[in-house]
Amino acid sequence: MAVPVDARTLAVEQMRLGDHAFAHYADDDMRWGVLGVFAQHGLSRNEKAIVMADPEVSHDEASQRLFPHGVPEAALDSGQLRFSSMRELIHPHRRFTAERQMGRLREETEQARADGYTGLRSIIDMAWVADLGMDIEGVMHRETHAETLFTDRLYAEICTYDRRRFAPETLEAMRVGHPVALLEHPGDLGAFQFDHGLRLVGEADWSTREQWNAALRSALAGLPGNQPLLLDLSPLSFLSVTCAADMLRRIKQDCSHGRVEIRCSPFNAALFRHIGVPSADILVLVEAEGGSQ
Repeated sequence: MAVPVDARTLAVEQMRLGDHAFAHYADDDMRWGVLGVFAQHGLSRNEKAIVMADPEVSHDEASQRLFPHGVPEAALDSGQLRFSSMRELIHPHRRFTAERQMGRLREETEQARADGYTGLRSIIDMAWVADLGMDIEGVMHRETHAETLFTDRLYAEICTYDRRRFAPETLEAMRVGHPVALLEHPGDLGAFQFDHGLRLVGEADWSTREQWNAALRSALAGLPGNQPLLLDLSPLSFLSVTCAADMLRRIKQDCSHGRVEIRCSPFNAALFRHIGVPSADILVLVEAEGGSQ
């Protein structure tokens, strides 16, 4: 099942406290990449991380798969990193309710702050649904009515779904129901074309260069002459010099739109200026916070 890219899609590297994200995987190897980046970034930002993996996966295996280059023993010893489960989270209760779970996550967030961390991020593999015998309708209601957990921007969460366990219509409802949907793998590039613009998400480098250039060609060819074009690069987690130069070269070759606006991070704006941007009559750089660094 191809999961579409849209205006809510982000790369996992872009996630911050306050984000509630949908992720998905199709096999036992693919599930760990995005989650590992999410956990590692949280630890590096002095955030606490709780991992509630598939109940059929041991804590030892989950730690090895999330941190293939070495489990952060100091984070484990200090409690900054904890492996848990939905059963443990709602203990001593045996029955899941959205109120019970959300209340416990608020408590965990408050405790993380009291312990000196900047916030809490959690990984929740939705395999717990079958483990606790939950009806999917109740879970879907929680997933789409959890806003209060995130409003103070002290908590972030990835809900990750095994595409072999959930029906396609459930997966699509969950993708649409989450404020953020993540690219499938670290290093992916996603492109979303909208009226008068193109949004590019993830990493633009040698491995995704062909996709990068194809998306640019499509966006430039798809608009009528003299129509301004917005290229939104603010969701990029990485932009190579080669891909940046390809973009500027293509804009110079196709000036029929009269004006192209590139929205990007200050770091990438400096990169474009270093390469050499066309005149302001053709291209305008708009700096936005976030994006690749």
